Amino acid sequence: MARIEGVNLPANKRVEYSLPYIFGIGLARSQDILNKLSISFDKRVKDLTDAEIAAIQKEITDNFKVEGELRKEITLNIKRLQEIGSYRGLRHKRGLPVRGQRTKTNARTRKGPKKNPIALKRKVTKK
Repeated sequence: MARIEGVNLPANKRVEYSLPYIFGIGLARSQDILNKLSISFDKRVKDLTDAEIAAIQKEITDNFKVEGELRKEITLNIKRLQEIGSYRGLRHKRGLPVRGQRTKTNARTRKGPKKNPIALKRKVTKK
């Protein structure tokens, strides 16, 4: 099992589909890395040699921000927006959609489950 940037890559998957398990690397970037290192896309992770794994690791650490470093940068960017009091920072703080989506309907992912609008209404009981 290959371990790159603290992430265990699934052994039975093809390399091009295993690299996106690393936060900050998508399919296109994965293919670019493999093209640059001239490693076949069809190769499985378990079939990679130690030299190939080391080359992939070196390429990723030298050229890309991934995992903890990238997560830290994203959180600092959001924190900066909140501190300067921008509209986007306010939306982040309130847990609402940031990029102009409608909120009258939808937006359930950001807002959470529906709250009952008639919370104080008494339930009618039969006698």
